[in-house]
Formats: sequence, C-alpha cells, structure tokens
Amino acid sequence: MDNSNVVLDKQKLKQFKKIATTIRKHIIEEVYHAASGHPGGSLSCTDILTVLYFHEMRVDVRNPQWPDRDRFVLSKGHCAPALYATLAEKGFFPAEELPKFRSIDSFLQGHPSMKDVPGVDMSTGSLGQGFSASVGMALAGKLDKKDYRVYVLLGDGELEEGQVWEASMAAAHYKLDNLTAFLDHNGLQIDGKITDVMSPEPVVEKFAAFGWNTIVINAHDYEQIIDAISKAKNVKGKPTIIIAESIKGKGVSFMENEAGWHGTAPNKEQRDIAIAELDAFLAKLEVE
Repeated sequence: MDNSNVVLDKQKLKQFKKIATTIRKHIIEEVYHAASGHPGGSLSCTDILTVLYFHEMRVDVRNPQWPDRDRFVLSKGHCAPALYATLAEKGFFPAEELPKFRSIDSFLQGHPSMKDVPGVDMSTGSLGQGFSASVGMALAGKLDKKDYRVYVLLGDGELEEGQVWEASMAAAHYKLDNLTAFLDHNGLQIDGKITDVMSPEPVVEKFAAFGWNTIVINAHDYEQIIDAISKAKNVKGKPTIIIAESIKGKGVSFMENEAGWHGTAPNKEQRDIAIAELDAFLAKLEVE
C-alpha cells in the first residue's frame, strides 16, 4: 500500500471527517425511509466521495452542466445513496429531499439519473456500463482538447462483468491519462466474498497487465486519497486506477464487514443505533 506524501492540518482533517459522517447519516436515513437500498457499499465509498467533491473536483453547483467541469461516474449505481447525500451536502439540491429516496414522487430514484438529479453526470445501474461511459467521456475530453478530468467509481464485485475489461483495454489503448478510476475494494458483494462468488483477483496485476497505472491505498485515509489523486494527475500516457481497500458498512459497527448489509435496509431499532453511533462520532470530533 502506498505511503502518503500529503499531511493535512487538524482542522482540514476534522472537516473531512464531519462531512463524511454527515453523509453517512444521510445514507442511513435514505435507506431506512425507503425500506430498501444498499447501505454497505454506500458507506464504504463515502470517504472517497468526500475528497472528490469537497477537495478535488472542479464543479459548480449553480451550473451543474458547466462544460468545463470535472466529471464523476458512479459505475456501481446501486450505491446512489452515497452520491445523493454527497451532492446534497455540496449544495446541488436540498438535503431535505434525501428521505424521499426511492419514493414514486421523488427525483431520487434507486439508481442515478442524469436527467433528473442535479450534479449527476451519467445515468448508471447496470454494472460495467458506467465504467465504459467514463472511458467515452475521457476520450471526448481528449478529442475536444479540454482539460477536465473524469473520475469513476467501481465496485469490486463489478469486476466480474466482462464489459469492465473491454473498457479497461480501450482506456489504455487511447492513453486516457485524464481518467482516474477508484475501485471500492471491500471484498464483499451481495452473495458473499468476491473471492468465493467469482474472484477477480489479483486486481492490481490485472489492471497493470491491461496497461493501467495502479495505486493501492486505504479508502478511509484522506491523506492517502488526496495523494493518490495527485499522483494520478501527474501520470502521462495511461489511465490510473486507485485500488482503495475499504470496509463495507464503514462507520456503523454492526454493518461493518457484513455482506448481509449489501442490499438490506435497517429497521427502526437498527436505524436508531446507527444514527446514535454516527452522532457520537460527530460529538467526539467537536471536543478534539
């Protein structure tokens, strides 16, 4: 795992932790109120989204379709609760909309829609397709001589889709150094361990063999995330994938490393316990 050359001051680190914890609270509320959804993988990718939207990406909440913005594609579209919560915290739409997640009269449906949700750059859901779209977006940027960057987030179970490897081959062939992929490598999918279901390992060696620059980090270390993005931006002639070793259900004790929380909504008691844990973490941050 790569060591970080980035050292954040205490206030910046606290800011990231507060934002990420608030996003995690939103995720729990979204899935609880909908009585359906995917909390486990949403919680595991929260810290990555926090860094992208509150530190790295060039976006404009007043003009979501700004042509020169950086792009983000949630290829594992079932983890929409994390993206919606992040976009709301960023200011793309009111956070009061989040508990309406998956309601028939809400624009926040179970998978992201670029037609309906401000800040969503690509509609996703069928695994593998978002990754292919991100390759097309990066190629378009090259052809149009634009300097925007494209970021895409994959799930490790998603690597079982053949389309992922076709897209990987194309990205390397076209030397898309404006494309940075994150792999949310929590080791679990809906049916259990990825290595038991249909092992994609060894992922580092496979992406390297397909012509990608590879970086391995702790998905919950903000300094490592920032440092990896910086390194990716300095690589020329090839795309970069950041293999982010994560914990499914991160931040909620009874959900962590439990495959059963891949696509299960908490009941009232479980929701209350989760929110209490996250509130306690926020309170601890305030006195540090």
